[in-house]
Amino acid sequence: MYLEKILALLAAALVAVGAGIGLTWLALNPAPRMADAGSGIAATADKGSARQQIETLIASTPDYARYFARLRETFTADYEAAINDFATRLAQTKEEQSVDYYLSEAVRRIRTSRGALAAKAEPEPIARVFEKQLEVLQAVAREDKRMCVAFLYGATNLDFQRFAASRRQIVSDMALAGLEAIVSGQAKKIERTAPTEADFRLLETALAARGLSKVEIDALLDGKMPTPPLEDARMCGAGQAYFEVLKTLPEPARTKVYGLALELMARS
Repeated sequence: MYLEKILALLAAALVAVGAGIGLTWLALNPAPRMADAGSGIAATADKGSARQQIETLIASTPDYARYFARLRETFTADYEAAINDFATRLAQTKEEQSVDYYLSEAVRRIRTSRGALAAKAEPEPIARVFEKQLEVLQAVAREDKRMCVAFLYGATNLDFQRFAASRRQIVSDMALAGLEAIVSGQAKKIERTAPTEADFRLLETALAARGLSKVEIDALLDGKMPTPPLEDARMCGAGQAYFEVLKTLPEPARTKVYGLALELMARS
């Protein structure tokens, strides 16, 4: 029974992971374009010049510049590796990437190399990761319920790319929250136990008290999507409720669930 509940929590945590992956999906699915021969980036075949152009582009986007500044301050080697790889690719291919791509790729890199540290952070930075993911999910939901469901499960698309480019402040807030959790985890290295069966019961009870039906709870916690599937508006609302309910769980159950989700995010 407990093993079944662990598997259920993994499914539930993947919902939360989906929101985190929404941003990094851009890194895995860039939309490069050949730059004009006379433009600053296109004309250079020199890696040093390419790096300068990339850093200038980042600096011209203040919402994203603060993320890169914090990355350089906290994980200098990771920052240097990312920027150098961006510059190498640009010098070799002459293909421009958007500033949104550079942010998302930097987030993906730090998540896969150091993301597991976030699960060892203090409760406040961990909670902020999910608070910012919820803010992005709510903004997506206001714009498009279908895109909301896709984002919730990590299956974002070109519509989300356009959304991210028009909501750079909240996207960068989400990225920074993840980075700060990693910084905290590296410093504190707090070891937490796995969620217990009692933690699961708390979550299920809280979701039911929030008004979610058994069908909706099963879709969130067990990955059991009914046939026909729930309509987008209903599933989108259930996903938002899931994030909101997680915030109300008592400690340490809340942080244990959050921690598991962050570990899964680092492995995804």
